[in-house]
Amino acid sequence: MDWQELTDLTRGQPFVIERVRLAGSGVAVEGQFEPPQLAQLSVDDQVFVAAFVRSHGSIKEMERIFGVSYPTIKSRLNRIAEQLDFVDTDPAPTGADVVDRLRRGELSVQEALAELEKSR
Repeated sequence: MDWQELTDLTRGQPFVIERVRLAGSGVAVEGQFEPPQLAQLSVDDQVFVAAFVRSHGSIKEMERIFGVSYPTIKSRLNRIAEQLDFVDTDPAPTGADVVDRLRRGELSVQEALAELEKSR
């Protein structure tokens, strides 16, 4: 069964993967695994995201591919974005990180206090 068949079968209902088998070694792992966020999108939205990546994020190219207007592309991107959790690529430092940097002399007491205040 391919991914599209599985997506069609589940009809947008949440599902859990309970067994994963590594094709090369035959090792199987059982448990409860959530599919990746992109896999939880509808097939149409998966195709849209793939096209967006292949077009290097060019909305003009997306307009050409799908034959729709800029507002339509932006609206769909916004709708898809609402379904995805984003990873914070610049997380606030932990208190322990700030204290370590203070001990190493990388921060003054005032800078350390400011960083701790920002992370609240």
